[in-house]
Amino acid sequence: MRKLLLWSLLLLLLFTGLTGYLLLLAPQTPPQTTLYQLKPGTSLSQVATDLAAAGIVRSSLSLKLLAKLKNLSGQIQSGSYRFAEPATPEAVLARLVAGDVEKASLTIPEGFTLAQIAERLAALGLADHRKLLDLAHSPTFLKSLKIKATSLEGYLFPETYLFTPGIDEASLLRMMVDQLRSNLSAELLEKARRVKLDRHQLVTLASIIEKETGKIAEMPLIASVFHNRLKRGIPLQTDPSVIYGIEEFDGNITRKHLKTPTPYNTYLIKGLPPGPIASPGLAALRAAAEPAESNYLYFVSRGDGSHQFSRTLKEHNRAVRRYQLKRRH
Repeated sequence: MRKLLLWSLLLLLLFTGLTGYLLLLAPQTPPQTTLYQLKPGTSLSQVATDLAAAGIVRSSLSLKLLAKLKNLSGQIQSGSYRFAEPATPEAVLARLVAGDVEKASLTIPEGFTLAQIAERLAALGLADHRKLLDLAHSPTFLKSLKIKATSLEGYLFPETYLFTPGIDEASLLRMMVDQLRSNLSAELLEKARRVKLDRHQLVTLASIIEKETGKIAEMPLIASVFHNRLKRGIPLQTDPSVIYGIEEFDGNITRKHLKTPTPYNTYLIKGLPPGPIASPGLAALRAAAEPAESNYLYFVSRGDGSHQFSRTLKEHNRAVRRYQLKRRH
């Protein structure tokens, strides 16, 4: 009888232990959606304790034992993790090892200036405004990126970026510069060389094209006007570059602005300005490197987003009277 009781007790203990073990490995539903910030260098033991306290796993022991058994304790990745759905400790550990972190989304539209990019990043809480601009003008940082310019104006490619929140300003800027490099293919740069543009000149001209028109189909024609002017030594006379050189521009370009000398006043200087005036997209870069064939030297806005192109000043003045002066009356 005594032996029977002992065996019964042993079986009960085994059953209880097995039940407890299975319970530890069962899916757990967090009491609420939780964002957990796993900082670099945090031990798995500490992470397990934090997740157990937040109700994401039933016990810190289950996570630690699994990591020990799978030899994954040193492979968890830092970042911001969102926990909302039921998950087993094994599934939680797999996410930590895979780096399944929350991603921040950032969209930089074509034609944004460096100042506008810095403002957007600061407004979204993704970067410090002053630190970002200081880095973007730092000769040391520019040298590390192998960019021969006075700033990163034009070199931050317009794109929608997904990245881990908390990365520093230098990493953000590098990410956008790398994206530009990936779009400046060897073929594109070779086409630019054929029309006598180096990389910096290509980005500069493309930025002007980007600011002149939002219509991709027109970009090669806009580019042809500027290339024709460059070949003939005629000033580009492009308002967007003049505006870029005006401090605290109020939105109204005047005759005084057109007569005020600045490095970006393309009514007074011949050739390209010293650098880009905004971030050009791929269509503008392609247009600058491969302009349409034309004899056009002028264009004027029709007021609907498109432009009228002219070969002579007489034609251009006629177009100005038709599309510009008429709208002012």
